[in-house]
Amino acid sequence: MQELIASIRHNAIGLSLFALVTAGAIAVTQVATADRIAHNIRLAQAKALNEIVPANQYDNDLLTDSLPVDSRFNQQLLGPLPEDAVIYRARQQGQIHTVILPAVAPDGYTMEIALLVGITADGQIAGVRATSHRETPGLGDKVDLKKSDWVLNFNGKSLNNPDAEQWAVKRDGGDFDQFTGATITPRAVVKAVKHALKFFELHKAALLDSTSATPSSTTVSDTGAKTRG
Repeated sequence: MQELIASIRHNAIGLSLFALVTAGAIAVTQVATADRIAHNIRLAQAKALNEIVPANQYDNDLLTDSLPVDSRFNQQLLGPLPEDAVIYRARQQGQIHTVILPAVAPDGYTMEIALLVGITADGQIAGVRATSHRETPGLGDKVDLKKSDWVLNFNGKSLNNPDAEQWAVKRDGGDFDQFTGATITPRAVVKAVKHALKFFELHKAALLDSTSATPSSTTVSDTGAKTRG
């Protein structure tokens, strides 16, 4: 009996040690993975932001010169954003010249479409990029610049260009092309971009308030975006 108890105790200790080692290995892996994921997200953000506002057109830390999308703003115009969504501002010599808004088109064909919408101080679109989507390959995925240059059609547009009723796809009597065999996806993106322009117009004073954050000196990091020097 004593030998049996000793054996059980020995096995229990062995299992406990194994569990501790396994848990420790998992924890280390999760930390390392989380760091890589965070780095990859930063790379993707930097790439998208610099496609909208090239690095030579701003001298602040674009990734940190930001505003939270909080209760002072009409958040509904930007769609169902994540809680940590922020608004980026590009500056030259302290003056904000472009605001980059996060936006979500909730009515894509398969799921939500996450966007970045760059708008200049005079209300014109500097650029639009889809940052996350699961639209149908070969059809709705043309919202992605890697698949099609369709999003470039927004460049230079504003709330008054085209007229309000023309902010729709051509099938709905608007100014924007739909995709061959796919209308739902471009319709959702056009609507989301129009709402982002409305958001900018509504909150223009707060978005362009240069005193609401302190611009910093910058260097160029491995992300391709400028970071604090």
